[in-house]
Amino acid sequence: MSVLRVRDFEIHAGYLSLEQQAAMVAVLRECLAQAPLFQPVTPRGKPMSVRMSAAGEFGWISDRKGYRYERAHPSGVGWPRIPDTVLSIWRDLAPGARDPECCLINWYDGSAKMGMHQDRDEADLTHPVVSISLGDDALFRMGNTTRGGKTDSVWLRSGDVVVMAGAARRAYHGIDRVRPDSSTLLPKGGRINLTLRVVT
Repeated sequence: MSVLRVRDFEIHAGYLSLEQQAAMVAVLRECLAQAPLFQPVTPRGKPMSVRMSAAGEFGWISDRKGYRYERAHPSGVGWPRIPDTVLSIWRDLAPGARDPECCLINWYDGSAKMGMHQDRDEADLTHPVVSISLGDDALFRMGNTTRGGKTDSVWLRSGDVVVMAGAARRAYHGIDRVRPDSSTLLPKGGRINLTLRVVT
């Protein structure tokens, strides 16, 4: 494992072994059996290219009512608990922070991307966001605390973990593209991204 710092983003390359990645995918399948992936839409009604679900006390929802956290899946069922193997990563890389109340589960197919955005729907932005990559490589773009200006990009690979704290916690970031078939972790390809946050 190596640690790369780009701006204030801390990238732990190869944090998870192949065995740990496979075990985590198996646990996530159990979560998704309870709270299946759904396709969110923007407040303007445009479908997003990622599909998502969540674990924890809260899940993040995007629909015509806006962006927000909810205590239940759109189907009405409660979110599953955050798996212990996922929590252990947070506790290792975010020591001193409260345990996360939300673990977003985003699935990207080969054409999906995520536009530049800030994570700012949480009540206390002093806690970090921890992001875990599983499956196909993704081009991660890192920007500034205000929109626009120079950006930097790095390919995230399966097993990499990114910690966004300090200035990076408020920085714009996104996924420009996914490199299909760059990983054999997921039988049908694609990428899973987990993001852990303190909500309240």
